[in-house]
Amino acid sequence: MQDLTSSSCDAAQFLKAIASPHRLRILCLLSEGKKNVTEIIEGTGLPQTSVSQHLKKLKSEGIIDFERSHRTLTYQITDKDAAKILTVLYKRFC
Repeated sequence: MQDLTSSSCDAAQFLKAIASPHRLRILCLLSEGKKNVTEIIEGTGLPQTSVSQHLKKLKSEGIIDFERSHRTLTYQITDKDAAKILTVLYKRFC
């Protein structure tokens, strides 16, 4: 029973992390492949400050990460299980 409680809390935390229309738009873009911040801003139509906040949240949840090349940050989905779930969401909604 303890494992089920822990697992359901983990699942709820993950769903809470992606349960934002803005974060889902970002994740749909990243489902297509790596994107830099400019591409994410252009692809979502969100302001830079909002994109930065959502990227920070997704990174803190371990769903995405970035690579730095000089001054450019390129983001990608790094959580394999999240990628599988997002593939289903992408096919259905994006």
